[in-house]
Amino acid sequence: MKDFDYIILGGGCAGLSLAYELEIHKKLENKTLAIVEPRNEYKKDKTWSFWKTIPHNFDDCVKKSWKNYSVNIPNKIKHLECIDYPYQSIDSGLFYEKINDKLRENQNIHFYKDAKELNLENSFIFNSVPNIKSDKTGLWQHFCGVEIETKKKFFDEEIINLMDFDCEQRNSVHFFYTLPYSNNKALVETTWLSKMSDNSEKDYDKQIKEYIESKLKLKDYKITYKEEGAIPLFNTSNQAEKNKINIGTAGRMTRLSTGYTFLNIQEHSKYIREHIENLTKMKTYEIRKKYQFLDNIFLKVIEKNPEKMPNIFYKMFNGSSNTVIKFLSNKSNIIEDFSIILKMPKWIFIKALF
Repeated sequence: MKDFDYIILGGGCAGLSLAYELEIHKKLENKTLAIVEPRNEYKKDKTWSFWKTIPHNFDDCVKKSWKNYSVNIPNKIKHLECIDYPYQSIDSGLFYEKINDKLRENQNIHFYKDAKELNLENSFIFNSVPNIKSDKTGLWQHFCGVEIETKKKFFDEEIINLMDFDCEQRNSVHFFYTLPYSNNKALVETTWLSKMSDNSEKDYDKQIKEYIESKLKLKDYKITYKEEGAIPLFNTSNQAEKNKINIGTAGRMTRLSTGYTFLNIQEHSKYIREHIENLTKMKTYEIRKKYQFLDNIFLKVIEKNPEKMPNIFYKMFNGSSNTVIKFLSNKSNIIEDFSIILKMPKWIFIKALF
């Protein structure tokens, strides 16, 4: 078995982001790093989207950036701006290519498919593989998205439809969103907040087809790309261990009320890089406690009152767009927090609290 100074378990978004952060800041010049990743090749398999509330290393991987968005419920539509915090969509194919090209320049960095080839005892480990229970008793954000292309101009490429709720679903929260990359290309996604116990929810192809043809009134199109995923909206095990730090979803970098993870990963990577010389004494990095507390209440409301969530989300976006974006991106102050809380139906949230 081979020895390394650092080992990253999982070469996905979190693992590669950390490796790249360490490499570009020259923290691996005199250190060896092994990245354990079972995939045979890196190719586009994800689309990471978020409001850009902080700088990050991957502006050149942004497929599209928007400054306008809408939130829809039946018979109501709210148009909003996000000029200060544009909504961005990262192409994972460009992300993988950029990072791997950079890592190849360092002969101290090696990829392995199986951790059994390595000596884990003498290395500092960064683990991005979450320990998730198989019973799936918690809520998940599960989704399927397709990129479509039309022959004629169809989309307004300047505005995204962030949430278009399907209010006929009463046992789970279901919505669609549309990210127009150009006037004839867009990502259309069906998204559920549920326990994944109803297999009909996973009939993604049918849902997307009906939405495109019945709601968007689009008949002449072709699908050029497809992705599926599931994000746990519950905390995974993150126990402190000697010579080991959990990162990504395994390190609780997913905001449980939204599923947003990408920018949290970038901030965590920066934090680790800043403390790389003294990792054993580094304090655990985490999303602030107030957001953990508020998210737990919010998730209880989703679980007990899924039919009310379209209106609750719609009310959340009343008022300042910047305030909502900062709240959903872990950047709000206490005044902004209260401005969001006061928009929520009081009795439902009080019951969830107690």
